[in-house]
Amino acid sequence: MSCQPIDQYATQIPREKRAAVYQGTKATHEKRTKLLFDQFADPNRLRRLAGEIKQHTIENLDTYLPQVEAKLKANGVNVHWAGNAESACKAVLDIMQARGATKIVKAKTMVSEEIELAPFLEKHGMEALETDLGEFIVQIDHDHPSHIVRPIIHKSRAEIARSFEREGLGAYNDDPETITRRARQFLRHKYLSADVGMTGGNFVSAESGRIAVVTNEGNSRFCLAATKCHIAVIGIEKIVPRDRDLAVFLNLLARSATAQELTTYTEFIRGPKSPEQPDGPEEMHVIFVDNGRSEVLASECREILRCIRCGACLNVCPIYRQVSGHAYRSVYPGPVGAVLSPLLMGEKFPQKADLPKASSLCGACNEVCPVNIPIPDLLLRLRNRAKEENVPSVGTPPMGGWSILASQPAAWRAALVGGKIMDFLPLRHIPVPPLSKWEAKRDLPPWRGGQFRKWMKQRQRPGA
Repeated sequence: MSCQPIDQYATQIPREKRAAVYQGTKATHEKRTKLLFDQFADPNRLRRLAGEIKQHTIENLDTYLPQVEAKLKANGVNVHWAGNAESACKAVLDIMQARGATKIVKAKTMVSEEIELAPFLEKHGMEALETDLGEFIVQIDHDHPSHIVRPIIHKSRAEIARSFEREGLGAYNDDPETITRRARQFLRHKYLSADVGMTGGNFVSAESGRIAVVTNEGNSRFCLAATKCHIAVIGIEKIVPRDRDLAVFLNLLARSATAQELTTYTEFIRGPKSPEQPDGPEEMHVIFVDNGRSEVLASECREILRCIRCGACLNVCPIYRQVSGHAYRSVYPGPVGAVLSPLLMGEKFPQKADLPKASSLCGACNEVCPVNIPIPDLLLRLRNRAKEENVPSVGTPPMGGWSILASQPAAWRAALVGGKIMDFLPLRHIPVPPLSKWEAKRDLPPWRGGQFRKWMKQRQRPGA
């Protein structure tokens, strides 16, 4: 049976990988919920405040972007603007070539993954090394991250140990402490010999030009400690208006991403080192990347630009838990990726138009989002866009009859009563090709239609 690319991947995913993703995401989500509700009387109020701040910011980017540029320049930072992935990569290459640099060490940045910076630099003779442990393992395996915060959630310890053995980082040993120690020993030399250090930026304050960078491994500090040049590659939506707003987002980011009160390292970078400071980069560049964000801002799904890349929506999503990140064919997987990835494709939207359909629309992603993005609503808007643009929906049975039934209350009530007969019908053998093909890949639960209406009527009775 023909089906959407994401459905095809789901049928082939190994059972072990599915179990690893499910357990990892479920545990993090449960810790997050406990932490937030133990420490805040009304965490939803904080989520709404964060969402309002981000929505205000993205709707006033024309004001805040010039403001942050002026502040950064006043702090001694060179500011660059990149309209697309190619120009962003070219800007990094130009900076390195101007300095005669050949080696760059990178802290984890989603936008550099998005623009495929490391392959671009390697193609031009540069050594670009990931220093986040998960990203480093992904790089040596020529793989792709499958989670925004935990890029190797799909890998087992045994797989990582075999990768280290293959790369000459020691004999096979799947002890986590040994793996970490070997990576640290390998990366230490790379930090000291690199010419340029790169980070992203979780937030940039328009008020002061401060860049906030959060990590758990401290690798961003190592990237900057010994190098003479710092390049920060940042999406234009990462601006916040004031320094005081950082308190709101830093409180939510770590709790939502890894169920921590704060990440182990939180850095505030104002500019290159001053003459009084003994260490640090002497030169700093910030490259603000658009790469389709302006089109997203102009669309009816602009709320997705509030995203702070915490991964909470991935951890709670029943679809992501079943298919893992690679099924989304994008650096942004899960519910946020199902919205953002097709939008960033621009005119190539049909290539990712199947992603918004990879959702049960249960609303769990909206409930956990720290910036209150109405992801289910955005998914429906994108499904409607695909319909209006006549994008084929492979493997989906015609829904015209369902639409008529669902919009006629009398017919709907009759169907709920008569639907019980479905429990006794051999659906897979009914000679209606779309129905039998669809049902061949799925198990329908026993029919329970009408129970909710009965419960609601009883609940509405006086004294109930």
